[in-house]
Amino acid sequence: MRESLDTFPVTVLTGSLGSGKTTVLNHLVRQPGLHRTLVLINEFGEIGLDHDLVTRGSEDAVFVEMASGCLCCTIRGDLVRTLQQAPGRFARDGRPWFDRVLIETTGLADPAPILHTLMSEPRVARQYELDGVVTVVDAVNGLETLERHPESVKQVAMADRLLLSKTDLIDGEMQVALTARLGALNPGAAIELVVHGAVSPQRVLKLGLYDPHSKSVDVQRWLQAEAFEDANDHPHHDHDPHNHGHDVNRHGEDIHAFCVTREEPLPLEALEACLDTLSATLGANLLRVKGLLNVAGYQRPVVIHGVQHFMHAVDVLDHWPSDDRRTRIVFITQGIERRSIEDLLSAFTGNASSGAMRHPVATRAGGEGAG
Repeated sequence: MRESLDTFPVTVLTGSLGSGKTTVLNHLVRQPGLHRTLVLINEFGEIGLDHDLVTRGSEDAVFVEMASGCLCCTIRGDLVRTLQQAPGRFARDGRPWFDRVLIETTGLADPAPILHTLMSEPRVARQYELDGVVTVVDAVNGLETLERHPESVKQVAMADRLLLSKTDLIDGEMQVALTARLGALNPGAAIELVVHGAVSPQRVLKLGLYDPHSKSVDVQRWLQAEAFEDANDHPHHDHDPHNHGHDVNRHGEDIHAFCVTREEPLPLEALEACLDTLSATLGANLLRVKGLLNVAGYQRPVVIHGVQHFMHAVDVLDHWPSDDRRTRIVFITQGIERRSIEDLLSAFTGNASSGAMRHPVATRAGGEGAG
């Protein structure tokens, strides 16, 4: 039980879409080192799956889902309120039930505003201290992602530790090229190879008080820009200073997040053929696919994951995480409309979307629930 009123250490776990953050988190929460940890899971869009896909490893860990937006823009105020209220909300006998905080960001998150909030917002800084930034990098898509998505460059450059995932799926030449690129962006961060998310808690926790001055000039400039925006965000108006108008389209208007559902069990082979077609034809614009599926012939839920051109083999969970037995597939795309994917899925599986879910559950980035 926590005895003092010292600040709570906070670790930020970030990385691009499909890099393997949830897999790393799944491994960590089963380790004794995550005992008495408050885990905040942020997802892009109103309907998320990560909270269902994360193993509730320790009974002493507390999990909070933060959906309906992205921590770096539309729900930064929610992060402040959650952290401010957490010591009292999660307490036993008048004392906080947790000793540290682990925040998993969305794959599209720009870490600069999140880190600025943790270090500079008075309501947060008086109770918490940023204890390290850990970034997961997808070895398969890492180089292309760094070229196409500026937020992934920031995720790497601002990290204290880099976890290189999926190295078993690439050759040595590609790994050397990616490692060189990471070293150029952040020469001070140690690079750890992780397979299937396996990493010791000692390698990602207690990394020391975050020091922006030890980072590159770019990192310092990005954080200074956030401070400037805060200082000039109409301080005399009565509104949440962390829901900035300038942040609304931080991810771009062509980024879409939506969830397709099916009430009836799906034929697995037809679904796999559909996903293969999507991956082959849409490729780099299919930023992320993840789903919890009710598949014909299976009593347990089937899990699918995909990033751009690469679709992982399907997996089966031990049990359904809730009473909801519907198929739910989350798509995050760039320049691809929901209707196109729904029509293709229906063509392969012969099922129409659930009537209750015909309207998008998440709009374009910047809209309600898109983040």
